[in-house]
Amino acid sequence: MKKVLFISSTGGHLTEMLCLKKMFSNYDFRIITEKTPSTSYLKKQYAGKVNYLFYGTKDHLFSYPWKLLANCFKSLYYYLRFRPKYIVTTGAHTAGPMCCIGKLFGSKIIYIESFANIHTKTVTGRLIYAFADLFIVQWESMLKLYPRATYGGWIY
Repeated sequence: MKKVLFISSTGGHLTEMLCLKKMFSNYDFRIITEKTPSTSYLKKQYAGKVNYLFYGTKDHLFSYPWKLLANCFKSLYYYLRFRPKYIVTTGAHTAGPMCCIGKLFGSKIIYIESFANIHTKTVTGRLIYAFADLFIVQWESMLKLYPRATYGGWIY
């Protein structure tokens, strides 16, 4: 069974990723997201299949660089422990380091650009577009910004 890692930050990105849950049972999967009170239920719902990174956004100027660095190391640890063939992500910042690590080790990267973006690129999308094996947009208008992308329609 193929190993697939599903990773996203919390909030809307996680909500989008969890819309893919019908696919989970087809794979040996893991979920990685940020640890917050709103994500604690995942440990019970997907017992033994969930790992957490530190929560932090770029809005927290002082602590963000340190949390990002710590998450890079945690991502490397989780990657080496699971060794996924595929990494599927809906973004955002939490997913960037894991996708870079996965690409270096030969994983296929599948990035789904946020539903919230209709006319602008996300920061993580800009980074991962350069090396994603499959880059999916949910709005046809986004094909103008990402010409090599695949229009996949809405996840919802």
